[in-house]
Amino acid sequence: MNQFKLPVGELIESGIDFLVEHLSFITKASAAVVETMLGGMEHGLLLIPIPIFIGLIGAGVWLLTRDRKLTLGSALGLALIWNMGLWTATVSTIALVVVATLCAIAIGVPLGILSAISKRMYQVVMPVLDVMQTMPAFVYLIPAIPFFGLGKTAAIFSTVIFSMPPAIRFTCLGIRQIPTELVECSTAFGATRMQRLLKLDLPLAAPTIMAGINQTVMLALSMVVIASMIGAKGLGGEVWKAIQRLQMGRGFEAGIAIVIVAMILDRVLQKLGTRKEK
Repeated sequence: MNQFKLPVGELIESGIDFLVEHLSFITKASAAVVETMLGGMEHGLLLIPIPIFIGLIGAGVWLLTRDRKLTLGSALGLALIWNMGLWTATVSTIALVVVATLCAIAIGVPLGILSAISKRMYQVVMPVLDVMQTMPAFVYLIPAIPFFGLGKTAAIFSTVIFSMPPAIRFTCLGIRQIPTELVECSTAFGATRMQRLLKLDLPLAAPTIMAGINQTVMLALSMVVIASMIGAKGLGGEVWKAIQRLQMGRGFEAGIAIVIVAMILDRVLQKLGTRKEK
């Protein structure tokens, strides 16, 4: 006796096929924009001599954090990556993370603001975020391939979707946690909703929003590594090649480079969030 099975997979596949067929002009246009941004950023970063690039990163870390240990550690970490012969792959990974993070923030922060000020939007968005944050990362690679094919554009698409939830959730949380007394006070003084958003809500919610951006960057970096399976290249591609060829030493070197990039980004964003709180 055959057991009845709901056609969940078939419905999802049909829906993706429908979207691919009818939204191809949008995906082609967005792919062209993303490839132009990514290619321009990679080319520009690779034109900078490596010692000067490391010096600029060190200077930027110092200006943003005023932390000597972090500045020195960032410079030494990047010098180690250069010494291991992984500089080009690292620049490719940084470009992927930056583009994906900017896209995720550009979509996520406005959605978080709308979710905070609209109860209906909040009720719709939060269950979707719960599903997105519990979905295995590899699943996001599946719809990216029919829309964009193999390559960096598909990697950016899957990375943006995977890393967006913290930006939405933390932005919404930061605004909703603002004391009611302050909101009532601003309303009593005649502030419009837009004035209250720009002059009260966003400044007070800035530390929480920065924490969400930090999480978005970390998720983007982790997803870029996974997306090497569909042609993202970069440091994730080095790890993937090492797995295929059983080159354990090379794989660990690429892993160390990923850790260095992650630590620099994480510490700098944490320092910025702490400064916002002060």
